[in-house]
Amino acid sequence: MITLLSVLAAYLVGSISFAVVVSKLFGLSDPRTYGSKNPGATNVLRSGNKAAAVLTLLGDAFKGWLAVWLAYRFGPQAGLPDSGIALVALAVFVGHLWPVFFRFVGGKGVATALGVLVGINPWLGLGTAVTWLAIAFAFRYSSLAALVAAVFAPFYYGLLFGVDAMLMAVLVMSALLIYRHRGNIANLLNGKEGRLGKKG
Repeated sequence: MITLLSVLAAYLVGSISFAVVVSKLFGLSDPRTYGSKNPGATNVLRSGNKAAAVLTLLGDAFKGWLAVWLAYRFGPQAGLPDSGIALVALAVFVGHLWPVFFRFVGGKGVATALGVLVGINPWLGLGTAVTWLAIAFAFRYSSLAALVAAVFAPFYYGLLFGVDAMLMAVLVMSALLIYRHRGNIANLLNGKEGRLGKKG
């Protein structure tokens, strides 16, 4: 029961779309109506409001971190097994992708995935973030940076901790992130992907 309740709570936390919430607070258009129509920090940046984009990024990352941190901090005392903690990590990410509060139309999960990884281990999150930054700086494509980071995240985890339930969760999370970027992959291959900082 504790695993079920923890997973449900994590999913609900993940379902809070900071892109939509922050945009409303700043009086901006719904990010689901312009640009890539993705409710995420990169699309909010296309509105020209950097503060809103930063708050979206921090909010989406924070919810991922919070769910995992709470699971690690209080889960064992409540009887939550390691596999349950792994499911919590996956559930908060899935909540962001398919949020119940927003008709299951969510973001692509980059910031939330980073928050989850930092919650698992700061070094894991840092290594993945550096990978994202390096690719983004070199090529100016947020989607490409996310795809490369998604590929490397399970590899980094395996190096640090070996094979366990959390590695399986990270693998599934990476696969889902890549799946959510399938449109971006097509655009990258066709030379139509928008670059970082470009409006529209």
